[in-house]
Amino acid sequence: AKQCDPKKCTGLRLARMRRAEIVHSMRKIPRNSVVLNPISKKALSREDVPPALRSGIVALDCSWKKAEEIFAQKWSARQRALPYLVAANPVNTYKPIKLSTAEAIAGALYIMGFKDQARDVMSVFKWGPTFITLNKEPLEVYSECEDSSEVVDVQKDFMQDI
Repeated sequence: AKQCDPKKCTGLRLARMRRAEIVHSMRKIPRNSVVLNPISKKALSREDVPPALRSGIVALDCSWKKAEEIFAQKWSARQRALPYLVAANPVNTYKPIKLSTAEAIAGALYIMGFKDQARDVMSVFKWGPTFITLNKEPLEVYSECEDSSEVVDVQKDFMQDI
């Protein structure tokens, strides 16, 4: 969405490192892709692997200040929220849910069982491996869940412990 400092933008860095592709038009988002949407009613789970393999995972790179407005739009894609995870990026360190684009993609990959790819995405950043370490326990448990409702149940357990 071109709303952040290009020097700090994790999405742009992933593209420079050939770990992601930048799309500047909503129309270019593949129809059956999995769009990471923090206000979605359904949680990401392993059941989202087939469409992700066919059409990709989409993370919208926008400012958290404008996120609600952007994510409230209608989408033809499969929208999924990531479960409770804690940010490791320098801007939102230890803040729940406020993940960078790279953290969101890595979290999604890990939950869907692509753990090596998640680590590879985070290896691009000095603080990147910390995201996996910080969220190791919930990521492992989420990755074992069969569907969205199981992920939500596990998330409730983690949030109660906090």
